[in-house]
Amino acid sequence: MDLWVQVGIGLSLGVVIAAASWKAGALSLSGALAAAFSGGLIFGLGGLDWAVLLLVFFVSSSLLSRAFGRQKASLNEKFSKGHRRDWGQVLANGGLGALLVILATISGEQSPWWAAYIGAMAAVNADTWATELGVLSTAAPRLVTSGKVVERGTSGGITLLGSLASLAGAVLIGGSAALLRPELGVGLALAAAAGGGMLGSLVDSILGATLQAIYICPACQKETERYPTHTCGTPTIQVRGLSWLNNDWVNLLCALSGAAGAALLWIVLG
Repeated sequence: MDLWVQVGIGLSLGVVIAAASWKAGALSLSGALAAAFSGGLIFGLGGLDWAVLLLVFFVSSSLLSRAFGRQKASLNEKFSKGHRRDWGQVLANGGLGALLVILATISGEQSPWWAAYIGAMAAVNADTWATELGVLSTAAPRLVTSGKVVERGTSGGITLLGSLASLAGAVLIGGSAALLRPELGVGLALAAAAGGGMLGSLVDSILGATLQAIYICPACQKETERYPTHTCGTPTIQVRGLSWLNNDWVNLLCALSGAAGAALLWIVLG
């Protein structure tokens, strides 16, 4: 099939899926537009294998974002955004995948880019699963850098449940990749996903505890990622971190770390 025809079909599918996700409330309008473009490139250039991994991440993470809503309602003030993903979240989680599929198409060599893609998807899936399920832990979270007990939902706070959820999210991507391309090695796909996913999730937690911009609401006296206003409507004040390093940038660095870790493991083990 001609490349441009393939890309056109991919973009068309991306638009259909993005529109359905917008209607279902999983994406904002800006998120749907970004998803149509990045997802369309992945569908069009990568084909079914690349598309399925993206859909596994998007569907599983969206379902978890909506699950246990009552238990997580009190933590909405902590997080910078809700479950309805905007363009920043979409590109932070899927933009790297679009870049990797372009590089794979240009180079004509799939394996290293496919491994990096596995790692990127495993990392963002692991991080999402850790966040969405880790906050349900009955044990108090501890800051990844110091072990200090912190409030649920605090950036950089980890729990055993969250860590296990992170590993499960990464393995889901690895298992899916192994089923899609068993000829490349099931063990290799699982190792790349687990290693890349856990590395990306760890980088996300460390950045959340150290360099990510964190604010405080003067009215509620609560730490939050929200800027410029808290859920109560009060303007928030930055208390630590780099002003430009918001959660979207942290998610992108999480994906980059996962991609690099998985590609390295693929080269060493494969």
